[in-house]
Amino acid sequence: MPNSIVSTVGAVTQLKVLTVNIHKGFTSFNRRFMLHELRDAVRHVHADVVFLQEVLGTHARHAARLADYPEAPHYEFLADSIWPQFAYGKNAAYPHGHHGNAVLSKFPIVHQENRDVSLPGPERRGLLHCVLQVPGSRGHVHVFCVHLGLRESHRREQLRLLAAMIEKEVPAGQPVIVAGDFNDWRRRAHDILEKSAGLREVFVHATGQAAKTFPAKFPVLSLDRIYVRDARAHSPITLPGAPWNRLSDHAPLAAVIDL
Repeated sequence: MPNSIVSTVGAVTQLKVLTVNIHKGFTSFNRRFMLHELRDAVRHVHADVVFLQEVLGTHARHAARLADYPEAPHYEFLADSIWPQFAYGKNAAYPHGHHGNAVLSKFPIVHQENRDVSLPGPERRGLLHCVLQVPGSRGHVHVFCVHLGLRESHRREQLRLLAAMIEKEVPAGQPVIVAGDFNDWRRRAHDILEKSAGLREVFVHATGQAAKTFPAKFPVLSLDRIYVRDARAHSPITLPGAPWNRLSDHAPLAAVIDL
């Protein structure tokens, strides 16, 4: 499949999107550093927009002990020459570094905001909102990279904040794509986001159930999602188990979105 479907006048009519929690570039239990292999796998999908969670901005300890640790922040290393536009939202900071969410895009990012939705406790969470200028689209395309909390009460409040953010910041009729790690093993987010923000989950809409993504080697929990609104059609893409099942603790999701 081509990177994006373009009409004779140059308007982009479809976007291929990919979302993956990259576990800071390490395999499960931090056994091996896999960022170079992960970059190859991400490139192979030929996505127009990539949603990343748990991506490192910097980490002094890893840089000092790993010979193949990149000098650039991980989102820049993954973007390389394929995705000329990228945005990073720092969520968690510590003495030796920080990590957060990132969006890589083949189209101009004309606005970005990282909204802190952390609640009392040790978890630091954010919602990264990027506005994309996609040729021929209705206005702009709004994408939100999400990584929600582990406690259900926190997730409910973060979902409410996400819905409010969409209501306030997205003009009516402009396409919305929300993707990331929702940590929603009880599958409560579907009804909440449909009722409060008009969002539909791509895999649920196409197959009747959310895709299982965790743990990557033997997925049993549906933690990762792709939601859309004001998109004419959308269809999930089945990605192969290998090499993804050894690159992170989360399996990725991909979809084609008709604008």
